[in-house]
Amino acid sequence: MLRFRSLGSGSTGNATLVEASSGGHTSRLLVDCGFTLKHLDARLARVGLLASDIDAVFITHEHGDHIGCAHALSRRQKLPVWMSEGTWLATGGHDFEGRLHLARDGAEIAVGELAVQPFTVPHDAREPLQLRCTDGARSLGILTDLGHSTPHVLARLAGLDALLLECNHDSDMLAASAYPAFLKLRVGGNYGHLSNAAAAAIARTVHHGGLRHVVAAHLSEQNNRPELVRRALAEALGAHEDEMLTATAADGSPWLDA
Repeated sequence: MLRFRSLGSGSTGNATLVEASSGGHTSRLLVDCGFTLKHLDARLARVGLLASDIDAVFITHEHGDHIGCAHALSRRQKLPVWMSEGTWLATGGHDFEGRLHLARDGAEIAVGELAVQPFTVPHDAREPLQLRCTDGARSLGILTDLGHSTPHVLARLAGLDALLLECNHDSDMLAASAYPAFLKLRVGGNYGHLSNAAAAAIARTVHHGGLRHVVAAHLSEQNNRPELVRRALAEALGAHEDEMLTATAADGSPWLDA
């Protein structure tokens, strides 16, 4: 069985748990840990888990709301950490006391019962990677922090059972916001973050009869509203707005089976 939940998603921090269970054994991957160690422990405790229940960490890119306490967590728990070479270099080339593993586009990673398949995305980081995770029967896509879709991204999202999808901003709200011009260009640019319309277009493209969940993530507190996100995704998926789920900065999302 494959399931997932966000522990929190937004500019203040991001972390996602992915679990695969088989034969009484559960493998857990933490994708990003963009909080302090204290706050991560508290978020894990709220879902009945300890940091010692995690088997490995994958860092998608070097921005603080994603890498957070990765080094402290790895050091305390003796956890292996995966990231791209570009992310590693951008963070100063720390070897995580020998527990660092370099990931690359298309090279599958085994974490117990989980197979993790990284893929490159366009974002203003050194070498960002997002993920497709599978237990062999079900597949989950994690797609946050990118400025636009590409054929490569869409190919990696084909045939998913569940998708955690960035819906960062409403374009009109961003344009009218108090953000300085350079920040508006950065967020709304080709290497920034997905608008609701861009996210909805991705959801529409990858939608198929077996796609059980699309969870909106990384919503901007200043330049988006959950109801706008739900409306955009519902229209794209031919669903009702009440069926659309969003991962919040404070609480993340519930557990969902892929």
